[in-house]
Amino acid sequence: MSLFMKQTESRSQLQDKLAKELQDRAKDKAFETEQPDGVTDSAYLKQTKETSSLAWVWVLIGLAVIVLVIWLIVSTM
Repeated sequence: MSLFMKQTESRSQLQDKLAKELQDRAKDKAFETEQPDGVTDSAYLKQTKETSSLAWVWVLIGLAVIVLVIWLIVSTM
């Protein structure tokens, strides 16, 4: 046996009921969970330190290494 639908209806009553039920569940679940703000609630921020005032030195060292590698590659060609 099969369920015949009218060609004018795009969704059956059961489909409408299930869709509404799922939407209600999703709304309820969204309100239940406490959403972290992404900054202070993040677990990866625990046991970390802020960047020191000497961070610019590491940037200069990194740039010097990149320039040295590029110079060595170009000079050997």
